[in-house]
Amino acid sequence: MSRRTPDEEPRLTGRGIRQSMSDLHSWAGLLCGWILYAMFLTGTVSYFKDELSQWMRPELPYQAQVPDQAAVAQRVADELGTLVPGSPQWSLRLPDARNNSVYAFWRSPARSADGRGFGEGQFDPATGRKVASRDTLGGDFFFRFHFQFHYMSALWGRWIAGVAAMFMLVAIVSGVITHKKIFTDFFTFRWGKGQRSWLDAHNAFSVFGLPFHLMITYTGLVTLMAMYVPWGERAAIKTPAERQQLSAELSVFIQPGRPSGQPAPLASVEDMVRQAQARWGRDNVGRVTAVHPGDAAARVAVSRGEAGRLSMSPQIMEFEGTTGRLLAVRESVGPAAEVRGVLYGLHLGRFSDAVTRWLYFLVSFGGTAMVGTGLVMWTVKRRQKLPDPSRPYLGFRLVERLNIAAIAGLSIAMAAFLWANRLLPLELPRRADWEIHVFFIVWASALAHAILRPAKGAWVEQLWTAAALLALVPLLNAVTTQRPLWRSLAQGDWIFAGTDLLCLALAALHAVLALRTARYRPSPRAAGRARGGPVAGGKLIEEGA
Repeated sequence: MSRRTPDEEPRLTGRGIRQSMSDLHSWAGLLCGWILYAMFLTGTVSYFKDELSQWMRPELPYQAQVPDQAAVAQRVADELGTLVPGSPQWSLRLPDARNNSVYAFWRSPARSADGRGFGEGQFDPATGRKVASRDTLGGDFFFRFHFQFHYMSALWGRWIAGVAAMFMLVAIVSGVITHKKIFTDFFTFRWGKGQRSWLDAHNAFSVFGLPFHLMITYTGLVTLMAMYVPWGERAAIKTPAERQQLSAELSVFIQPGRPSGQPAPLASVEDMVRQAQARWGRDNVGRVTAVHPGDAAARVAVSRGEAGRLSMSPQIMEFEGTTGRLLAVRESVGPAAEVRGVLYGLHLGRFSDAVTRWLYFLVSFGGTAMVGTGLVMWTVKRRQKLPDPSRPYLGFRLVERLNIAAIAGLSIAMAAFLWANRLLPLELPRRADWEIHVFFIVWASALAHAILRPAKGAWVEQLWTAAALLALVPLLNAVTTQRPLWRSLAQGDWIFAGTDLLCLALAALHAVLALRTARYRPSPRAAGRARGGPVAGGKLIEEGA
């Protein structure tokens, strides 16, 4: 009986570990791959959610420069006093370099006809009046879908996102262990080589953004850690007062307290914001929140904006509502809360300037491609091992069809969402909901199409459909609004021009993929392998289909 030498043992053990990690990597990536692809792509778009929201509300005027936030806050506060008198709380998100309107949220003194106890709206910074822009969630839909998936409770959506993120973390670590030459392979790409090409692309996208992928996955889990692992918090925080203190430390909203019942006018909100501007900068005030406005117990909180600040931990100046006297300044939190704030800030990227935001977008888009190429590679690699590739088993067909709908179909659905924003009647009841309904109806139709058509035909047809829808978005915008691409370029309106140009770039990418897929023909060696016949001197050559 032969015996292993000491030199052979580590080599054999290492090979076993890599094979185990390879299997773990494949299945961890596959089981949550479709969810991860949707999370990555919608998360990538969310880095420009504010700009996309502007594009989806073309009625709001182009903002050449940030208006005076203090004057804007006073105008909208006065308008809310007339619009919702007696409101126990309202909050304003002030305009900044990325938002050209004031978003206001308020609690109603009595429940409205639809049963909601709150209201919201967009207000014109110049007049303070509520603007009649189209009803849409804008880019916030993709942001919320990224971790909640919309058609389910927020709790279940976040749990599913968390499980998928854990699978992603496992897939990243096992992938690094599996590919011992992963950094060498980063500089190697063999075009038109079937399975080898998919593997090269997967490796390149993986290595290119590896630190980012690790960071974004881990920080995504940390942002919701209190929900996933609540036991430490429950052990440390036992009373309602302690829980209230924790909420106050992590939120920009102040505790409302009880109203006095004595009417008293609100002091100048403009003066309060000017004090915050003197401390944080002219355009760096984020939000103004008032509790019990019009009551002697009123309080006003002015919070710092997110730009140029890595941590998402809130910084607040609190004022006495009736006199405008500064009561407290909170610009620091405890070490644990600050660590959470930094990790949360890294995940959202809201601290970034335009260049850094584009870097976030590009590396995150590379992560989307990493997941997509991994899903495709799973089918390419296994097709060559099928007894009859023309008649695959049910599980393989299911994976193949889900790949088509999850990758090409999602592009079609996202483009359809933009089309719905421009084509749905402005007076349509619950219009924002119907934009979202269109997104899911089109996505479901893409899945049905993928099931009914041959795989290659479905890929080509859906990629071309996505390319056409994206390429026609600038034309649709020119026909339905007064802000066509050429006028946006002339005015320097890079919100509208950038959105149109990005749609054209993505359309070109989908067209290239459609052409490559349509022109692909299996090599004679791969065809011989598929038939199970001898090729190349009787040896079976492994090559991707």
